[in-house]
Amino acid sequence: MSPSNRLPHRALVLGAVSFCWIFALLGQDEFPAAERIVAVGDVHGDFDRFTALLRDAGIIDKKQKWIAGRTQLVQTGDLLDRGPESRRVMDLLMRLEGQALKAGGRVHVLLGNHEAMNMYGDLRYVSEGEYAAFRSPQSEKVRDAYFENHVATALLKGNERGEERQLRTKWYAAHPLGWVEQRFAFGPDGAYGKWLRQKNAVIKIGDILFLHGGISPKYSTWSMRQLNDAVRKELADFRLLENGVVADPAGPLWYRGLAEAPEADTAEAVGEVLQRYQVKHVVIGHTPTRGAVLPRFGGKVILIDVGLSKFYGGPLACLIIDKSRFQALHRGTRLDLPSGGQADLSAYLKAAAALDPKPSPLEPLISGSVPVVRSTERQ
Repeated sequence: MSPSNRLPHRALVLGAVSFCWIFALLGQDEFPAAERIVAVGDVHGDFDRFTALLRDAGIIDKKQKWIAGRTQLVQTGDLLDRGPESRRVMDLLMRLEGQALKAGGRVHVLLGNHEAMNMYGDLRYVSEGEYAAFRSPQSEKVRDAYFENHVATALLKGNERGEERQLRTKWYAAHPLGWVEQRFAFGPDGAYGKWLRQKNAVIKIGDILFLHGGISPKYSTWSMRQLNDAVRKELADFRLLENGVVADPAGPLWYRGLAEAPEADTAEAVGEVLQRYQVKHVVIGHTPTRGAVLPRFGGKVILIDVGLSKFYGGPLACLIIDKSRFQALHRGTRLDLPSGGQADLSAYLKAAAALDPKPSPLEPLISGSVPVVRSTERQ
């Protein structure tokens, strides 16, 4: 079957407005307090390190089956891009969702900016391996058909005949085998597109708020339902993206202020967020730390993007909340997260650094010579 018969070009490039988001809008985004929560930050296509961490945390066994009973697993977005095995990561989480529910637990997969980017067609960070995961024996024919049906006329219009081969070659070089199938898969009718379009951007479990980027002052008066509804509407109709929430640097998928802004300047805004959402803590990913789960604002904000993937070279680390006890699982060892002053934070970082191969990337952070996050990483 040709690509044109399976999914219109408009849905691949601009998005289709036909996706029915009404059912998704009725989805739950607030949950009762859980006895045990495991929260994992950005994965970026590193299946092996992700599964190793889930085993360390007692979520899955060696056969990648759920063994965590009533535990709630929260993944705060950015499963995709940079690493080669995003598809395997998504397939695993799809399976675990059902297994967890049967066991009385839950898997919460939240949207990050990279999930949104893959849906609306910003593919700057898609790796060769991610495209290759969608290749099939028919990929050459599929790409040829897609080019002829949707690209050739516009690309070659007005060019001399002698330039056609050069333009075709250039387009093929920029669109490797598997590209067309990947775009189908993330479209509104594709397996991953449908799955992701049902996900929340922000959820609340007990008195803890979870999301990818953060709540900025611009959106601090919005409810979770308003944020999640807006994100779903825009991902169902890409014409709404301009001036919308999804691509807004101040939006919940992109905002970095809770991770980067000086605490003295932001403490009041953090307090307003906690009061608005009636929570005691906000857990975020998106902005990579120097290599550990890090509390800010006295533990009111917790950063869990530790640079897990091989691309960043961070540790196997995540947040575990066990009967209201906040701990970092750092390279297989549990460490209590500090909620006090600089002395407590320093002791925690030294304990984490002692578990790292030497020299630990945390040493400059302990000495105070670098910021707590890798602020040069912008996407």
